[in-house]
Amino acid sequence: MKTSQRTSDLKAMTGDQLNDELVKLKKEQFNLRFQKATGQLEKTNRVREVRRDIARVKTLAKSKAASAAKTA
Repeated sequence: MKTSQRTSDLKAMTGDQLNDELVKLKKEQFNLRFQKATGQLEKTNRVREVRRDIARVKTLAKSKAASAAKTA
């Protein structure tokens, strides 16, 4: 997820799309940690952005699951 993607874009996603986004972000987080360990990381602030994006996706996925459970 790019930083230009807003929370409103995430809210429009379905639960499966949010899970796919979460997997993508976790892979990126792993790659960033690997780059940091090998000294190749150039954009150090990207680690923080990805961590916060993961939290956003998890929060929205949990709220969508809770709302789906209420209606069902």
